[in-house]
Amino acid sequence: MTEEVQKHSVHTLVFRSLKRTHDMFVSDHAKTIALDEDSHKMKMGVKLKTEYAPVLHMPVLKEGRDRVSQLSGGQEIHQGYAHPGDEAEYLITGTHAYPSGPGVALTADTKIHRNPSEGGVLSMALALPPSQVRQEASRTAASVAEIHRHAGGAERVHPQSTAVSLLEGGGTRNSALMRRAPTMPKPQWHPPWKLFRVISGHLGWVRSIAVEPGNQWFVTGSADRTIKIWDLASGKLKLSLTGHISTVRGVAVSSRSPYLFSCGEDKQVKCWDLEYNKVIRHYHGHLSAVYDLDLHPTIDVLVTCSRDASARVWDIRTKANVHTLTGHTNTVATVRCQAAEPQIITGSHDSTIRLWDLIAGKTRATLTNHKKSVRTLVLHPRQYTFASGSADNIKQWMFPDGSFIQNLSGHNAIINTLAVNSDGVLVSGADNGTMHMWDWRTGYNFQRIHAAVQPGSLDSESGIFACMFDHSESRLITAEADKTIKVYKEDDTATEESHPINWKPEILKRKRF
Repeated sequence: MTEEVQKHSVHTLVFRSLKRTHDMFVSDHAKTIALDEDSHKMKMGVKLKTEYAPVLHMPVLKEGRDRVSQLSGGQEIHQGYAHPGDEAEYLITGTHAYPSGPGVALTADTKIHRNPSEGGVLSMALALPPSQVRQEASRTAASVAEIHRHAGGAERVHPQSTAVSLLEGGGTRNSALMRRAPTMPKPQWHPPWKLFRVISGHLGWVRSIAVEPGNQWFVTGSADRTIKIWDLASGKLKLSLTGHISTVRGVAVSSRSPYLFSCGEDKQVKCWDLEYNKVIRHYHGHLSAVYDLDLHPTIDVLVTCSRDASARVWDIRTKANVHTLTGHTNTVATVRCQAAEPQIITGSHDSTIRLWDLIAGKTRATLTNHKKSVRTLVLHPRQYTFASGSADNIKQWMFPDGSFIQNLSGHNAIINTLAVNSDGVLVSGADNGTMHMWDWRTGYNFQRIHAAVQPGSLDSESGIFACMFDHSESRLITAEADKTIKVYKEDDTATEESHPINWKPEILKRKRF
């Protein structure tokens, strides 16, 4: 009669095998592995070579040996250097070239190194940069003597003047090796800006601005559902375009074709032909209000962002939705395009900024430093940097990976818009109607403006929704909640004496969050 073998599931058998293996090895579980001499030597050799190679062979004579020879023979060595015939014992020493202290004895193949000649001592002094000459002068004479003393010979003290002349000869060859103390750069002086013109005509909040490439006119989009085109020089109305059925949140003028693009809270994205002043294309796809749009500078691509938490990339000609950029978890409030990578940057109410790979349609990097909604982004026209505006801070970043540069703190309001010109003037416009001017490089806030609202408006209607420099960068145009467009220009009468820089840098300014 055959005994039937009990069948177990594979899971049980694997578990038993695992338990058996554990029991087998549990006894020596915490034991250290025996040290292998050869591998240890190799490891130490590699470590010495990689970490201490530059200072490995800087030998000095053992002081004790000299003392013994002097006591036994009573012979005084005047020369301080070993003769070719002598077999002196050497030391491997630390990072300083000539320390006196215990070290590791050299091997036979490295004993060929001798102590430096007098010329070598002086060349070491020559390596100092000339800027340090005066302050180092007194110390140098003593230090040369110290070198000789540590080498075991009699002191040869150079006069102070000789040391100075030696150091004066030193070029800037090794100056790069000297670590310079960090300095806070002084801000560049910028003339203050003053209100130059107020343009009224819209019947609702003015939400967006775009200046055409020829710098002859500019476009505004408003909550009165119209798009208006204004003459830049005179401020007179040239044209009104109707077609949107809700607030116009974004406008852009193409530099590659005679087209104007607009988007609004009616979910529509329109392309207007400015030769006929008619809509020629619609871009359908967004599921909610479209808050911003931007044109790619080198290819015929339009990027829009929406309250549906996505940004969409459109082929201008075919109206095809090339990519839908998903990843944000809340309204995408602003989008910017550039020719270099990353070609698309978005800012969202989920308080993150995303840098996108246009070809793959995927996120390259997500910047999570902001604590509040990111409502605006601006790219520097000359540098490979950008800034983002939020209620907690304005932050500057470095492309391509979005490395953090610095915070621009002090504009304590909801920042709706940023603009920067090539002189390094950054403008931030806020919901409470205040506008701050900053020096881009240092983050120095050199001017604060709060323009009066249009007569008949409430003080609470003094918000700034958009601002932009014209292409000559001599005019700053702002779109405001009092239904006006304000134009600012630089104050020609201002000088550095009349408006001095009052700059007190904060040492702890460059905090990360």
